[in-house]
Amino acid sequence: MIKMSKMQKRFSRTGGAVLALSALVPAGAAMAQSADAQAPQAGQLETVTVTAQRRTENIRDVPVSVSSLKDEKLDVILSGGQDIRVLAGKVPSLNVESSTGRVFPRFYIRGYGNADFSTFASQPVSLIYDDVVQENPILKGFPMFDLANVEVLRGPQGTLFGRNTPAGVVKFESAKPSLKGMEGYYNLSYATHGTTNVEGAVNIPLSNEWAARVSTLRQHRDDYVSNAFTGENDSMEGYNEHAERVQVLYKPNADFNALFNVHQRVTTGSSRLFRANIIKKGTNDLVDGFDADKIYTNGQNFQNLKTTGGNVRLSWDLGAVKLYSITGYEAINQYLSRGDIDGGNPGNAPAVPFQVETAGSIPDLKQYSQEFRVESKNAGPLNWQAGVYYFNEDATGGTDNFNTAGVRTTRVTSQQKNTAWAAFGSVNYAVNDQFTVRGGLRYTKDKKDFNTLEAINTTLVGPRSVEASKDKINWDLSGTYALNKDVSVYGRVATGFRAPSIAAASTSVPITVADAETITSVEAGVKADLLNRRARASLSVYQYDVKNQQLTVVGGNSNVNKLINAAKTKGHGLEGEIEGFITNQFKVALSGSYNFTEINDASLSVNKCAQCTVTDPINGAGRVVIDGNALPQAPKWIFNASARYNWPLAEGNLFVLTDWSYRSKVNFFLYEAKEFTGKPLTEGGVRVGYNWAGGKYEVAAFGRNITDTQRITGAIDFNNLTGFINEPRQWGVQFKGSF
Repeated sequence: MIKMSKMQKRFSRTGGAVLALSALVPAGAAMAQSADAQAPQAGQLETVTVTAQRRTENIRDVPVSVSSLKDEKLDVILSGGQDIRVLAGKVPSLNVESSTGRVFPRFYIRGYGNADFSTFASQPVSLIYDDVVQENPILKGFPMFDLANVEVLRGPQGTLFGRNTPAGVVKFESAKPSLKGMEGYYNLSYATHGTTNVEGAVNIPLSNEWAARVSTLRQHRDDYVSNAFTGENDSMEGYNEHAERVQVLYKPNADFNALFNVHQRVTTGSSRLFRANIIKKGTNDLVDGFDADKIYTNGQNFQNLKTTGGNVRLSWDLGAVKLYSITGYEAINQYLSRGDIDGGNPGNAPAVPFQVETAGSIPDLKQYSQEFRVESKNAGPLNWQAGVYYFNEDATGGTDNFNTAGVRTTRVTSQQKNTAWAAFGSVNYAVNDQFTVRGGLRYTKDKKDFNTLEAINTTLVGPRSVEASKDKINWDLSGTYALNKDVSVYGRVATGFRAPSIAAASTSVPITVADAETITSVEAGVKADLLNRRARASLSVYQYDVKNQQLTVVGGNSNVNKLINAAKTKGHGLEGEIEGFITNQFKVALSGSYNFTEINDASLSVNKCAQCTVTDPINGAGRVVIDGNALPQAPKWIFNASARYNWPLAEGNLFVLTDWSYRSKVNFFLYEAKEFTGKPLTEGGVRVGYNWAGGKYEVAAFGRNITDTQRITGAIDFNNLTGFINEPRQWGVQFKGSF
């Protein structure tokens, strides 16, 4: 008798769900459809194309669990002027959060992410904007506007994409210039708390060979939170942000084109508001009488950020192959985020044990990347692509502490230089009309040099400088089998890698280095167009093992941030999406995921919180044992649902739309405590509008978080029961036009 491993047993149980869904789809499920490129008729879904494999393909044919957001889906969730965190829960297995507000998002896919808030933090989810990796978390927060598509690729993507992708990739593609003619759009909204969102773009053909596209975004929210300690009314939680992007296309013939892109972002306003003692002792409830429009703080709170960047994308059609060059440059010109971390003051009962006001800064960061890639154009069964990649980052950043008078007491400034290069390739082979196999390989060499430049009023423990380097070969192998022209199943095995990470020294805490982490992932899925393209469905199951996962220890009994490695972390789950037309005028979409994560390292323990109720075992040293815990900010369940009904009228269309997202409870830290377990969060939206002139103009009223749900979404554990909360309810109006 053959014994099955735990991994095989778990995969066989969840893999049965994929086989069950594929069995429900008959061999001739969508007989009326002649070609994927056929324009949709009334009540039919448009074909979704993605570039998950660096080629444009039908999403159904890609052997990766991938979701796409574009057009109205994006417009609805962005209508209230929110930042990139609004993507949390909008597709299966994706969570996004931040303890620094709009400027420092942290991404998690399948529960796998990193809660590090330090200046030089790295993440296992890569964000790629217009084919350029945005490595530092601050760069990952660049606003979403004038986008052609957002793709979320789940699972390791370490063969074809830049760097640090063991959990997956979030990929943004901006709308591109066109030679076809003058066109553009404008989008204006006004909502609660004086929130304004103004977005627009114009495409300008300059000649038969040149075209430009200029895009802009303006966002504002009034301060609406009053400081009850200082007596200042409506003094916090506002922001001002603007971003611009200019693209120029040069296309002299069908064989060559060049795309030039320059962009910038400027953000000012409040940093994250830390609210002292808002968690009821022994529970994860808000305290009685909690008022989200009021805070007690005796320190400063603000943030300023300016980033600039540019890229050049060149492509040559050489007949048998296409050659690409992608050159990217990103810079943080100014970053300063300062907050009263303890969230209170001595006069706010219960008293804050000790004052903590800190600031994080990056006065200078420069990132340069270069990729050359060549892909075949064979008409036969074999196609391939190969390339080389180079990355260079030079960042200087620091942390300051302040006393109750607002005077700086300590400062640590550090510099990190990171260089990496890689060579990669992949091959696709169509065994026959139904079965295609794909394989990829990537070699990466990564090196970091870290140096403490200054330590004011701080006694450093350990060396002032360190270096870390690692080289790694990653690979993936997948197969796609078309049951018929509308239904395909796939299987994929992939490995991934995240380079070593370094955290700066602080008072009494030395520089810490986390070794490289690696992942092996197995997944299988089915994707189908149903009922003559009236519906589309997908289901995937997966299992992964991470070795030496980089984890961040924050707080405990002091304000620290240091890195550790867990010997092993396991995860498994499933993801599903379905959307379709109930009638020609009524469209619904449902998606969901189950993500299980578990830390497996009996040797790991961390300092416990100052005032909370720990539910994990405590070892003999008085530290909390985290073996068996879920990863931080990793909800087991994520669901999203939307419905849209349309009433055709003589001159246009009246419509109503609602969308809802849910995530189950999360741990805020590596250990588990009653107070620091975030409750499930459900948020809903509604939109009622009218469009006319063939959809050229639209006016709508909308609401976000319409139930006004209040949840603690993160906390500070080293001082008191301090937390921060989700975004408030919004009501607003919007007008859009195109030309």
